[in-house]
Amino acid sequence: MKLSEVFDIYTTNEEQAVLNKINEIVPIESYTEREQFIIENLVRKSLLTKIRHNQSYLVVKNEYN
Repeated sequence: MKLSEVFDIYTTNEEQAVLNKINEIVPIESYTEREQFIIENLVRKSLLTKIRHNQSYLVVKNEYN
């Protein structure tokens, strides 16, 4: 059973727009400062995962999106 089937996770329009942009593993530094702030919120909501790689962080969608 997927988490999204059990819970409705509220996202703002802005969060949804950033979430739709992320289709693969991407360095967080490739986003604007505002988008990075939104990405941090999506990580807190468990919609994205932040992965440490060398000196930077990568972000990827979680599988239940």
